Amino acid sequence: MTSLLHQLSPGITNMIRLDHSHVLMAFHQYEMDASPRVKKGLADNVCLAIEIHAQLEEEIFYPALRLVADTEVLRKSTPEHDEMRGLIARLRNTLVTDLEFDDAFFTLMRHVMHHVADEETLLLPAAERLLPQQLPELGARMTRRRLELTAPRTPELASSMARSLSLGTAVAAGTALISGASLLARHRGPGESWLRRTPGIR
Repeated sequence: MTSLLHQLSPGITNMIRLDHSHVLMAFHQYEMDASPRVKKGLADNVCLAIEIHAQLEEEIFYPALRLVADTEVLRKSTPEHDEMRGLIARLRNTLVTDLEFDDAFFTLMRHVMHHVADEETLLLPAAERLLPQQLPELGARMTRRRLELTAPRTPELASSMARSLSLGTAVAAGTALISGASLLARHRGPGESWLRRTPGIR
C-alpha cells in the first residue's frame, strides 16, 4: 500500500494546489439567485473541504516547512485557518434563506482567496525549493491522512455534493456513477474486492 501511494500520490504542493482549485471552483459555481438547496450544498461542500484541507496542512505540510523556513506567511497560516473555522461556524449557523447567508459565504470566500494567494505565491514555491526530495513522501502521507479524515464524513460529503448539483447535472452524475459501478463489477471476480486485485494493496 505504501509503495502504491508513492506511485499514485502527487507531491504535497501539487496536492495542495488541487485542493485550492476544488474550493475556488465551488466558489465560482455559487450564485445568489440559485435555489436554497444548491446554495446550501455548495456551502457545505466548501466548508468540509476547507476543514479537511486545513487539518492536513497543519498536521503535515506546515511542520515540514517550519523545519527549513520561518516566515511571516507561515506563522500566520494557522491563525488564518482559525479565522476560517470561525466563519464556517457562522455560515453553518445561518439559515440559507436568511439574507446574511450570502454575506457569510462571500466573507469566507474573501478570506480563502487571500490565504490561497499567499500559499501559492510564497509557501508552495518555498517548499519546492527547500524540500524537493520530500514532496512525494509528504504527498503520500497527506493521501493516507485524507482517507482517514474523509471516511467518517463520507455521508456528509455525498449529501452536500448531491444538493449542490442542478437536476440535469445530478442525473448525469448518477448515470456516470452507475456506469462506473457496472464497469467495476465486470472486472471484479465473485466476492473479490478490486483492492485485492491491485498489486501492492492488501
